[in-house]
Parts: sequence; C-alpha cells; structure tokens
Amino acid sequence: MPRERFDLLILGGGLAGGLCALALAQRRPELTVGIVEPSERLGGNHLWSFFESDVAPRDRAIVEPLVVHRWPGYRVDFPEHGRRLNQAYRSIESERLDQVVCATLSPERIVRAAAVGVTATSATLDSGEVLTARAVLDARGGKAEGLKLGWQKFLGQLLHIPQGHGLAEPVVMDAAVDQSDGYRFVYCLPFSPTELFVEDTYYTDGPELDEERLRDNIGDYAAQRGWQIARRSREETGQLPVLTGGDFERFWPADDSVARAGARGGFFHPLTSYSLPDAVRFASWLADELPLDRLAEATRERAREHWRHGWYERFLARMLFRAAKPPQRYRVLQRFYRLPEPLIARFYAGRSSVADRIRILAGKPPVPISRALAVLKEEH
Repeated sequence: MPRERFDLLILGGGLAGGLCALALAQRRPELTVGIVEPSERLGGNHLWSFFESDVAPRDRAIVEPLVVHRWPGYRVDFPEHGRRLNQAYRSIESERLDQVVCATLSPERIVRAAAVGVTATSATLDSGEVLTARAVLDARGGKAEGLKLGWQKFLGQLLHIPQGHGLAEPVVMDAAVDQSDGYRFVYCLPFSPTELFVEDTYYTDGPELDEERLRDNIGDYAAQRGWQIARRSREETGQLPVLTGGDFERFWPADDSVARAGARGGFFHPLTSYSLPDAVRFASWLADELPLDRLAEATRERAREHWRHGWYERFLARMLFRAAKPPQRYRVLQRFYRLPEPLIARFYAGRSSVADRIRILAGKPPVPISRALAVLKEEH
C-alpha cells in the first residue's frame, strides 16, 4: 500500500525545488515537505548568479543563505561600447544549495531516487516504491512541447591563475570577441584574486554543444589577457532555452493534473533564460498561498500569466534570432546596454514597465527595418 509521508512532495532538487523547500521551511514550518532527487547532491553542478535588485526585499531571506560570492557592480564590453554598472551582483554555488537544504530538511525527507510515474498526489520511484502526498510539485527541469526555441549554450571552468587575473568585479558580458557565428560572449566571475570562473557562451539555433571548441576558446581568451593557467576545475556545461514563441496550451495542457515549478512550468526569462528571479518569486508565492487542494490548477494559472507577460521578451528573442544576421546579433545587446541602469535592472528582473518597453525599441533599430517588421507580425 502507498504510504503518505508528506504534505508536499517536490520532484527535483535543483534551484526551483530547493528554493520552494527553503521558503516553506521558513514560512510554513508545520508542513511536512519532501524532495525526490536521484543525484547524490542537490543542485547538481551549477552556478546561479543574480542582481540583488532581482529579489524583492521580503524574499531575500529565502535566497540569502545560499549566496557565496558578492560584488558591488559588474562590467559589460562590446565591440563599440563598454560600461560598468553599479548594480550589486551575487552568485550561488550548487554545493551551498545542497548544504543548506540538507541542513533544513531532515534526512528522511530527502529521497534519493528517480520518479518514474507521477500523479497529482503520488510518485512512483524507480525502486517500485510509491510515495503519496497531499500534493506533488514537479520541478524536474524543462519540457519543450509546443515551444519555439533558440538556445543559449555554454561551458565554464574555474581557472586557477597564481599570478592573479586582475579582475575585482564580474564581467557579465564580454562580447568584444569573435562574433562571426552569432551572438557570443565570455562571462567572468572573480572568486578570489587567483581564481576566476570563465564561461564561453553562444546564442544559436540548435542545442548542440561543441565542448572541445569552448574549452579551446577559454584557453585562447586567457592567453590573450596574459593569464597563465596553472589548472582548471569545476567545469559546468548547459543548453538553456531561449523562447521565441509557441503554444501554451500544448506546452501545459489543461487536463494535466500535476503541478509544475521552475523551467518545467516555463518560469524563466524568455530572452536571457534567466530563472532565479522567477524561482524566488514562485517559492515565495507557494509559501504564502500553498493551495494544496488545487495546486496543479493554481500553478498552471500562474504559468499562463507568466506566458502572457512574456510576449514582449519573446518578440525580442525573435528579433535577436531572426531579424539580425548572425555576425550582427551583438548589436541588439550592445544597444540595450546603452540604456539607463534602472531600466536594465527591471528587464533582468522581469519587471519591465510599458515605458521601458517603448524605450528599448525607440530610435533606429540595430537590425534591418524590413526584418524587424516581419518578426513583429509573427505569433508571440
């Protein structure tokens, strides 16, 4: 017979699932919350970074215990423009997520297994065991049914540079690199004077990832700056969806009875693939509302509103992929980074105002007008 052990059972111990568990522990400690995760470590092997302004003040207690690195600002560089922005920047390491969640939940609430069958109130594990709960929340990663996607692909490594790298703050986008194959930038996070996380990132049409090429790119980038790498560690790869359009009803059918969170529910920024602001907002909402008797319906309603709100960002993603020729795609972001800092902060947080949206498109477009008009007519 199935055994009911939980009020809420979260499938997936990544960023979205971990934040939900932490928010509920802080605000609803009377509830029994469990996580099903097949990996030995929650969070996998990831870094998540965010601007302090991405998280509402009342929600910072959820994410603050996870922050490992902090900087007062960051820099961007493009072929014809460079700039420092005075916005506090933070990074989370998956090791810290694992540590904090495991310290918050008792060991019996973290089930090391894969869910092979899921209903609104149960999960069948790969061992054959069935766990039941008042509600199940599926946070196991993205689904692509009904979505039109481009891809942001990356490989990052922690470089150990004994003589020092000279960076005091992150370089969130160094796009003053070769742009012949489409939009590309290098991302740098200085963890210490001699440790630098360097990530080579591409926006392309397909999800294929040439890992050896990106490793070589990182080595070339370091050599051009005179950095002598003693060793490399902490390698991370990813293929993140960039949402250009699609059909929400196909992505999340109305008769799907399982609640979703994170990328599985479409809770990410359509253009940047940025998920942390939405993951924190979702965790906060869940802890405040937690409609256990109608969780699937409530999370779908929230995801549908997020889809409606994201039409503008999907349009910008189409502009990047279809209105700009690959070697010129960087111009879209270069132009964006000439705009006022508060506007940029609101955009990344997913809180752009109507005035912001008008301002982003005002003036001469960085792509051919005929191509921009064609993209404007497409489904959003």
